[in-house]
Amino acid sequence: MANPSQYFKNRIVWITGASSGIGKEIAIAVSSIEGIALILSARRIEKLTEVANECEQNGARCKVFPLDLENTAILEEKTNEAIQLFGTIDVVVHNGGISQRSLAYETPIENDRKIMEIDYFSSIIITKTVLPHMMKNGFGHIVVTSSISGCFGFPQRSAYCAAKHAIYGYYEALDIEMRSKNIAVTIVSPGRINTPISLSALTKDGKPHGEMDPGQAKGLAADICAKRIVKGVAKKKHEILVGKGELIMVHIYRKFPRLFHLLATKINPT
Repeated sequence: MANPSQYFKNRIVWITGASSGIGKEIAIAVSSIEGIALILSARRIEKLTEVANECEQNGARCKVFPLDLENTAILEEKTNEAIQLFGTIDVVVHNGGISQRSLAYETPIENDRKIMEIDYFSSIIITKTVLPHMMKNGFGHIVVTSSISGCFGFPQRSAYCAAKHAIYGYYEALDIEMRSKNIAVTIVSPGRINTPISLSALTKDGKPHGEMDPGQAKGLAADICAKRIVKGVAKKKHEILVGKGELIMVHIYRKFPRLFHLLATKINPT
């Protein structure tokens, strides 16, 4: 199996959600690899520029490519623009997303739709657009961030769980379809990682949660998370579970579903 330095050498890598958290740290983690070029996308141009500057200091070529994943109507066009930045894209890391902090019955359908557009449909549109290009080149790697909430239900995350479950279904099928075409698919499922994701999570009124969840604050450091992801991608792992002790819940759910449901009501959603 290739190590990251070998696997990412001279690759063109597009990372969404690259302005902070896991996406930012993935960019930094691969930025010193020989010949790598990075396309960094998110909404916040200033933050993207800061990340790009740090990556360039490590030797990477970088393009800041602002992108609003909620505006799915333009994502096919924007994906074709992204391909033209360096003439090709070898690896896409779908990391952009938004979380939720509201009970299912109090969540307006507009919030459900917004979360599905950002967390699920945006990645599908980008993937559908870039795949023919990868197939023509005879190589590609699609990396998509789900969550351990994509493995089981979690309180105050109904729409978020729905989107992350959908990612599992879609990319499981895609992986099977693409294996004969030298295109790899990796599903990343983080647990509690110390990132700002809870700050922007949607509350029932559609406003940002604005608070760092205690569990999130005590989570695995984002840079350590990113390095584990990069190693797993280089090995072409189909699934990467990354986090701390909370990952045990995935294994309990898969092997002992009745026990999981007994424990689920005791889970602290923060």
